[in-house]
Amino acid sequence: LHLRMPQHCANALAVAQFAQKHPKIAWVSYPGLEGDKYHALAQKYMPKGTAASDLGVKGGRQAAETFMAGLKLASIATHVADAKTCVLHPASTTHRQMSDAELAAAGVAPHLVRFSVGIEDVNDILADLEKALEGA
Repeated sequence: LHLRMPQHCANALAVAQFAQKHPKIAWVSYPGLEGDKYHALAQKYMPKGTAASDLGVKGGRQAAETFMAGLKLASIATHVADAKTCVLHPASTTHRQMSDAELAAAGVAPHLVRFSVGIEDVNDILADLEKALEGA
């Protein structure tokens, strides 16, 4: 794990920076980004970075689900720090039993996608995201 985490963190930062600039992404939550509300805490408690990030796909729940379906490299799974990039759409998986009002009260946006970025070549990860976003 100590050999993999630097690559996880570098890839996650690249994914967050890519997503932050993409026109089909509404928002990015990644504490490694300057300006993120948790950036100062991340610098204190996770100075080497993190592999996890959240993003919101513009277009709501359907757009997020379409984006997820378009991913080929990333696995749809709940793992964190797996060597492979894993993504999850909480509104249709882990929180699927909740109504829209309950999701909102729990802070789970319908267009939220969670990423645990793996150690694959970062260009392959970004190409997968770009291709999936084309269809979203």
